[in-house]
Amino acid sequence: MKILSVNAGSSSLKFTLIELPSREVLASGLFEKIGITGSMYTIKFNGEKITKECYLADHSFAVSKLIEELVSNGIVESLEEIEGVGHRILHGGSEFTESLVLDDNILTRISKYNELGPLHNPANIMGVKAFMKVLPNVKNVGVFDTTFHQSMKETEYLYPVPYEWYTKYGIRKYGFHGTSHRFINRSISEYLKRDDLKIISCHIGNGGSLCAIDSGKVVDTTMGFTPLAGIMMGTRSGDIDPSIIPFIMKKTGHSAEEIVNELNKKSGLLGVSGISSDSRDVENAAFEGNERAILAQEMYAQKIANYIAMYNNLLNGADVITLTAGVGENSKNMRKMIIDRIQSLGVKIDDEKNDFRGEFRLISTDDSKIPVYVVPTNEELMIALDTMELIS
Repeated sequence: MKILSVNAGSSSLKFTLIELPSREVLASGLFEKIGITGSMYTIKFNGEKITKECYLADHSFAVSKLIEELVSNGIVESLEEIEGVGHRILHGGSEFTESLVLDDNILTRISKYNELGPLHNPANIMGVKAFMKVLPNVKNVGVFDTTFHQSMKETEYLYPVPYEWYTKYGIRKYGFHGTSHRFINRSISEYLKRDDLKIISCHIGNGGSLCAIDSGKVVDTTMGFTPLAGIMMGTRSGDIDPSIIPFIMKKTGHSAEEIVNELNKKSGLLGVSGISSDSRDVENAAFEGNERAILAQEMYAQKIANYIAMYNNLLNGADVITLTAGVGENSKNMRKMIIDRIQSLGVKIDDEKNDFRGEFRLISTDDSKIPVYVVPTNEELMIALDTMELIS
């Protein structure tokens, strides 16, 4: 069964074509600057890579070009081979608690949450409609970033603000990166052959979040009403005192929207280091002795470690800690910095085991009280697996 896993942005469309149940990636690629001058696309398959400049008028045209390339390059022999399309959708509010087959009625219901995900949800829906138009006989499945976190209890997802803010305006913690955390939970549970694990899942990339999981249910997660909350990230501040916003507004004359934009796009590693939002650049500068880069790294590691300690308490003792995403999978230095800061929990890192990139591996010592694993994430595969399950 061939499944397309899709992530549509406002002017982009990222895809992966996966053969299931073998999990073989047949092709992947990115369509960029859709509806904008200079649009182009890149497709990787069979060890090859093709890049073409082509005016992509809209998402439907981009999907048509995608299908055309899949057939003309022999990746699929006919459209009938594509049996399902799974879509990453950012926000399903508290209404959508599982992945589901999409139709016009459900898309209308999803659009109610556009104001909670204004940069992503409209684009995600646009991508679904494009595939519905070009492949009308193929089922489309929506997989929500927020779904996995809907098992949180009120004590964790409610904020200590006037209760009417929740009942009238939906102000609550929704959480994000749910598809990744769900994949990590599934992977480590299958590996350890247990479905009752208490897991602290650390998705550490340019965006980052931690998730406390007990027997497959989310207890708490660091991102909140928006993806701005939680740990320090590449360009996001994470948790700050909200009173900073009106204070800076008065000092600078900027609007609330402008300040929030700076918290989203000019803070985190970039804001503290003054160098880059890319952890690799910050790490290199730190090795060269740049004091602000060193400071940024230390803050980053400490804030992650603080949440690990809190979640260990919340779970009444975790069974396993997992590290994933760009930084978690590839930076042995940052992994060590984080684990060294939770030694009070009896967690110890094995430097020799930790000397690698991008593999599923145990990196803690034999006498570590909580084992620590690096578990590569695969959101595209998780989307494809949900799609296969729902259309079968």
